[in-house]
Amino acid sequence: MRLSPTRPLDAAAAVTPAAARNWKVLAATLVVLVLWASAFIAIRGIGDALSPGALAFGRQLVGTVVLVALAVWRRPPLPRGRGLLLVAVYGVLWFAGYTVVLNLAERHLDAGTAAMLVNIAPLLVAVAAGAFLKEGFPRPLMIGMLIAFAGVVLIATGGVGVHSDPLGIALGILAAVLYASGVLVQKVALRHTDALSATWVGCAIGAAVLLPFAPQALVEVAAAPAPAVLAMVYLGVFPSAVAFVLWAYVLQRSSAGATASATLAVPAIVVVLSWLLLGELPTLLGLVGGALCLLGVAWSRRRSGPARERDAAGRGRSVRATPAG
Repeated sequence: MRLSPTRPLDAAAAVTPAAARNWKVLAATLVVLVLWASAFIAIRGIGDALSPGALAFGRQLVGTVVLVALAVWRRPPLPRGRGLLLVAVYGVLWFAGYTVVLNLAERHLDAGTAAMLVNIAPLLVAVAAGAFLKEGFPRPLMIGMLIAFAGVVLIATGGVGVHSDPLGIALGILAAVLYASGVLVQKVALRHTDALSATWVGCAIGAAVLLPFAPQALVEVAAAPAPAVLAMVYLGVFPSAVAFVLWAYVLQRSSAGATASATLAVPAIVVVLSWLLLGELPTLLGLVGGALCLLGVAWSRRRSGPARERDAAGRGRSVRATPAG
């Protein structure tokens, strides 16, 4: 029997594409987390210069222009039928509804507390994805979600400090519900349409829904200081256009529950940036709650025993199926 010196190389080649995909997904996820964290800071920094509706319209209009330009260059297929309907729903829930409510919430909350409250959403996504998208309820994910939920409870009960008030808490929770609903609808929509198409069409529909705020936006932008206008443009280009394209890319390649759970890391980034750039910090209980959120996401990303065994078996099959050469 002839021994094949190429078997290790062939086995490595069989594993490398999956590893490369995983690294791309991880890198895209990290960029999304940083950009979305910066959005909380930019919204809070704009303050009263732009009203919530005007800011939402301006942000989505800028995002739509950037995304349409990218779509003209890439020419992805347009969503049709059920896919188009789902994209429209996701555009209304996330690009329009969530954006306005978040802008309003940050008039009553510091950026860190707002980010921690919005991250109730992964809890809602994980439960709904398990029930309706047949993603199941892996033990590490559910334990992590429970730990994070305990953190959210601490924030809601003891995290209201000098920069926050009870109305802001309610608005933050409403923003989380809209965010979770948008993720779930988007996950289903991405089964029927291209990620870029889903993003630019969803953003355009969100901007169209926000058109009633256009006259107000024109007046406020003309009177606003330059940093506020630049922050609005930044929100449209990066946290909206760039981050949402990358988010759709990640969501197509990961489960909705696991992907959404990764965003629990956003509050930690926001708290640090809020402290450095805005001089704001949540209360001590709010910080403890944020730490629990981080612990929850770390736990939820663990692989369960059966999942590890399935992955190992899959890798073994790939190696065994490699020709001897």
